Amino acid sequence: MAKDNDTAEFGFFLIGISNYPEWRDTFFTMLLITYLCTLLGNGLIIFLIHFDPHLHTPMYFFLSNLSFLDLCYGTASMPQALVHCFSIHPYLSYSQCFTQMSVSLALATAECLLLAVMAYDRVVAISNPLRYSMVMNGPVCLWLAVTLWGVSVVLSAMLVLSLRLRFCGANVINHFVCEILSLLKLACSNTSVNELMILITGIFTLLLPFGFVLLSYVRIVAAVLRIRSSQGKFKAFSTCGSHLTVVTIFYGTTISMYIKPQSKSSPDQDKFISVFYGALTPMLNPLIYSLRNKDVKGAMRKVMAKMA
Repeated sequence: MAKDNDTAEFGFFLIGISNYPEWRDTFFTMLLITYLCTLLGNGLIIFLIHFDPHLHTPMYFFLSNLSFLDLCYGTASMPQALVHCFSIHPYLSYSQCFTQMSVSLALATAECLLLAVMAYDRVVAISNPLRYSMVMNGPVCLWLAVTLWGVSVVLSAMLVLSLRLRFCGANVINHFVCEILSLLKLACSNTSVNELMILITGIFTLLLPFGFVLLSYVRIVAAVLRIRSSQGKFKAFSTCGSHLTVVTIFYGTTISMYIKPQSKSSPDQDKFISVFYGALTPMLNPLIYSLRNKDVKGAMRKVMAKMA
């Protein structure tokens, strides 16, 4: 990214919630509660999976990755948004903005790919249970995790480094954080190539993984329908319900943000949608998995019994 500025330091002012001053206290309180719940919920999931040997399975290995990812994703933006709630002129330097955008993109990409990997794990577990432990063994799970993290970093770096933006006017971002679409709207250079790059990257990191998840659930439904007992069908569907809920929330909000013409987007609408998938989704994930999962609730009871 280039900058038309004669000073050594160039940065951005973030509007955030300042154009809705009557909502500032409410927004701060809700965001603080959301962040604390994100830390507590995801930290608890990671602890329970590490603590209980019965949770040392591929499904919970990937769930612990999801919880760690959500911890990082929330921490990349929420503390700064909290601090800026009561700042007169919320400001981020060029390097801070660039770093935050890069980290958030990498983590969001990792979550897209991780949800697809978790869908593959459920397909193998339900459609081929006898070979599940052989197919999804420890080295394979570790390889999948390392690969998805590595691919996320590479794709995000390619997208960020391809940006050729020139800022020569007002450096005010109508957002809570440094977000790539908001930066494009701020640039005074032609951004059509950048928008095309975002669309292409979105196809590989959003639409293709989402399509894979849908195909995975078609196979899961077909496999479940072949199960004769109603108890077996319920058990198979219950192991997928939490994942399907998380997939719907995350992919739905993210696709609505990035896979659409930017000319039809509303800055205020976009920034509040980003709060939903950037703040609420990391908080909801552990709630969804713990409330719908007997194994996690059983591990929680064991911990409480030991503490009593």
